[in-house]
Amino acid sequence: HCGVHVFSKMAPVENAKKSAKTGKKNHKHPVNRYLSGGILRYSKSQMYKRRALYRLKKVKQPVVPKTKQPISKVKKINGPKNGGERTVFLKKPKANYPTKRFVKKRPAKAFFSNHKRNIRRNLTPGRVLILLAGRHQGKRVVLLKVLSSGLLLVTGPFALNSCPLRRISQRFVIGTSSKVDLADLKVPEHLNDAYFRRLKIKKDKKSGEGDIFAVKKERFVPNEQRKKDQKEVDAAVLKAIKAHPEGKFFKKYLQNMFALHSSQYPHRLRF
Repeated sequence: HCGVHVFSKMAPVENAKKSAKTGKKNHKHPVNRYLSGGILRYSKSQMYKRRALYRLKKVKQPVVPKTKQPISKVKKINGPKNGGERTVFLKKPKANYPTKRFVKKRPAKAFFSNHKRNIRRNLTPGRVLILLAGRHQGKRVVLLKVLSSGLLLVTGPFALNSCPLRRISQRFVIGTSSKVDLADLKVPEHLNDAYFRRLKIKKDKKSGEGDIFAVKKERFVPNEQRKKDQKEVDAAVLKAIKAHPEGKFFKKYLQNMFALHSSQYPHRLRF
C-alpha cells in the first residue's frame, strides 16, 4: 500500500516535467471561448470583425481566361470504303427526350385580395368611430364605407376636427352607439384602395455631388382632386349631421377629443 501511495504523489511532478519539455504554450485566454451555459463569448458577427475577415472580400482574384474546348473531334477510320475520317461529338446527345414539357410553377390561389373580409357588425356606414392609432388618434370620425381590402374609409369631417378622408384598420377603432343617416350619400367609386396608394417619386441618379449633403424630406401634399373630393363628401356628411335630431350637440361631439379621465376604465364604459 505504501508503494502505491508514493507513486500517486510522484505522478503529477512527472506530468509537469513532460509538459515543460514539449515547450508548448498553454493558452488560458483563447480568441473565443464558451461561457456558462454553452454560449460563446463573441458572436459570429463579432468574430467576423475581430478576425478582419471583411478584408478578404476586397481582394480581387486574378481572372483566368477560359479556353474554348472543342465540341467534336476528327476520328480516323480504317477500311477503303469508309472515307478514312469521320467527325465525332465528344459528348454524346441524349438517347431519350421527354415527350411532355415540364409543368411550370403556378401562383398560389390564396391571394390576399380574394380573402374573405370579416367586419364587425356595428361598423356600418354612418357610424361614429373613435380612432385609437395614427396621428388622428382620439378623434371621433364618421364611417363612410368598407373598402375591398377590409380597411375602413372615414372622414372627420375635415371642417370639424381636421381629419381628412383616410383608411384605417378596424382593429384601431371603437364603434360607438352614435350614428348619422347617410342614406342620401353616394360615395364616389374612385375612392378605393388604389386612390390612397402613395406614388414614389423617381429620383435622378445623375445628380451632382452637391446634392448628397442637401437631403430634402418629401412631404405629402394633397392634389386638387383630393381637395375636391374632400369638399364634396364633407358637404354631404355635414348636411346629414345638421338633419340629425341633436345636430347642434353632434357637431361639438365630433369636435371634442376622446380621453379617459381618472376613475374611468374602458371595459366599464358603454360607447
